[in-house]
This record gives sequence, structure tokens and C-alpha cells, in this order.
Amino acid sequence: MDWPDGFMWGTGASSTQCEGAAPASDWWQWERDGHAPVSGDGNGFAHRYAEDFALLAGLGLTHHRLSIEWARIEPERGVHDADAIAHYRRVLSAARDAGVVPWVCLHHFTLPRWFNEAGGFLVESHRTDEWRRHVEFVAETFGDLAGGWQPVNETNYFGHAAYGGGGWPPGRHDRDERALADEAIQLANAEAALRLRETGAPVSSIFGLSAFVPLDNEPPTASTVERLYDSLWAPGLGLFRDGVLRVPGRDPIERPDLAGAFDLIGFSFYANTGVRAGHRVVHPDDAPVSPLGYGIAAEGLGLVLDELHRRVPGTPLLVAEFGVGTDDDEFRAGYLRDGLAVVRDALQRGIDVRGLFHWTAVDNYEWFHGFDVSFGIIDADRNVRPSAHVLRDAALS
Repeated sequence: MDWPDGFMWGTGASSTQCEGAAPASDWWQWERDGHAPVSGDGNGFAHRYAEDFALLAGLGLTHHRLSIEWARIEPERGVHDADAIAHYRRVLSAARDAGVVPWVCLHHFTLPRWFNEAGGFLVESHRTDEWRRHVEFVAETFGDLAGGWQPVNETNYFGHAAYGGGGWPPGRHDRDERALADEAIQLANAEAALRLRETGAPVSSIFGLSAFVPLDNEPPTASTVERLYDSLWAPGLGLFRDGVLRVPGRDPIERPDLAGAFDLIGFSFYANTGVRAGHRVVHPDDAPVSPLGYGIAAEGLGLVLDELHRRVPGTPLLVAEFGVGTDDDEFRAGYLRDGLAVVRDALQRGIDVRGLFHWTAVDNYEWFHGFDVSFGIIDADRNVRPSAHVLRDAALS
């Protein structure tokens, strides 16, 4: 089977991970307070972007998601940094000059310190005023160069990361705050999508999705599986499909204007989760375990594609992140071959998959793990690894 015409082969990265934390960001302070390793200048992308885009174009990976860091372009409320704006315009122009379509993310886990210290997305007016103005500014300032948009990264994990004990700033662990954050970020994501679509470029979500596999027939297991789908899948997909946002712990919100806000439902995939006796476990049992703590098994990607096809039938899908953190590049190559086989099978079964973006292009900063986990098909010295040829051969076939 040939890959469909127009199938998008790409890579993904984030500003903090490849450029280092912005001095005005919450993550920069988080590092200095000792909560995470110092990111420095990431992998040097801020200075080597043209070189990186040339490498990717040579591999046939002609789409790349990057983030425009809010804390760089607006380090103080209402004050925009002209140098940072010019820098990001140069980056986007260099991508286009190299033949790489740049997809822009507006929020990849990190926020301006001024925004977060004032309550972040827990304050409704911050979403309807500051965030809305930021989205408008980005659309007007970079819309002529962006080839696509992915507004908020892994929307369904933001609440846990920041307010559910996940270790992200502001480092809170409060059930009510987490539910409020889950609600606010889903609305912020879909509202941004509507505005960004006005630029004429396609807009994709990035939900972090895992299939939850019951491993016994016990009632606690069924209850846990249902709860996980209700909290991590249902809010964003329900808002897209039905125009109704249902977040556990919050009253439903009817927003028919946000139904169909995205052109594609994009998602990141790293693992599936087994549930046994009501508890989450590594699945499959014999899967190699990532340094990040989850089981590695590419066939699980098929379960996610099948579940999405069931929940949002007829909707184009995008594998917005797929990769593995390992020092064993031969293992990475095998994982990529297995993942491509899964996508081929899904396409043959009529699932409308429009592309696959590998996480990541060049080894970068991996949050709490610093620089100790390698996700790149290119190392930090810009040596192309053999695993990159798996993607190149598919993209150029």
C-alpha cells in the first residue's frame, strides 16, 4: 500500500525544550527554585534552526510543529518584545525557505510568570481577556507564515500537571482547582482554534491519548476505565463533537459555537495503560518500560486510532506525537517500523489518518529528566541517527 497523497510527515518540538526556558516564564523560575533541571539554551535550536530545517527537509519530514513562547513575546502584561517577535518570524521564514511547513503551538505547558502568578487559567477573565488577546496577536503577527496551528499541547493533562500534583508550576494539588483548570484549558484551546482558522491555515488539537485496557472483569476495573475515559478523553472530544463540555466535578457547559472547532483531531501517543483490580499497570505486562515510567508498545497506537474513529467518526486524525525515549537507536528504529505498520493498517481499514509527526527531531530537554532521555532521530550535535532513515524511506517512498 502506498501512503496517501498529501500524507504529512513531520516532527514536533517545544520552545522550552529546544530553546531553553524563557526568563519571564514560570518554568524558568521553577528551575531556579530547584524543582527541575536547568534547561539552559535547550538543544540550541534558537541559533541552529536553519540547519535543523535543512536536515528535516532532506529526510522528507516537511512539517514541523514548534511553539512560539508567550513569555518571550510578551514578557510583561501588555508589553511585547520586538526582538523576540522578529526572531520567531525569522524562524518561520527559514522553515518555509527550507520547504518545511511550520505548525505553531501557542501553549506547550509553560506560561508567562505574570500570567501564572495572577492565577493563570483559574481566573476566567484571563482566558477571555489576556489569552484571547494573545491568540489575536499571534494570529495577526504570524498568520502569514504559519502553515498550521496546534493551539495547546496535551490539553487533557494540563490540569493534572499544574493543579493535580503533576509537578508543574504552580505546583498545586487541589481537586477543585484541577477541575476548573481542565474546564478552562479546553475552552481556551477550542476558542483559540476558531480564531486561528480565520488565518486560512488548518488547525489541529493535541490531546495526550492512551487507551485504557481492562485486564480483568472486576467491577473496580470497569469503574476505573470509565473514569479515565471520562476525565481524559470525553471533555475535549465531547466539546468538539457535541458543543458541550463535560468535566468531572464541574457543571456541563453548552458551547455549540465550539463544535467542530478543529480541522483535525490530533493526539500524542506514548503508551496504553492496563487496569487490573481497579489500578493502573504497565501494559502489556512484558513491555519494555520507558525512563518516563510507561510501557512501550507501538501496537497500542492502533487502539487509540480505533477509539477515536468510534468517538468522532468521519473526522480526520493526526498522529501529532509518536516517538520513544531511548539510547538504543536500533530499538527506536524497530518501534518506528511497528508504528508505521499500525498506521498503514488503520488506513487500510478506512480510518482517515492525515499524517504522523515524530517526537522529536533533535534531542532536547525532557523536563524533569533534563537531557538524560533521548527522543531525537538527530542527536544534539546534529548527527542523523539511523532510525531517521525509517521515516525518510516512508516519507520519500
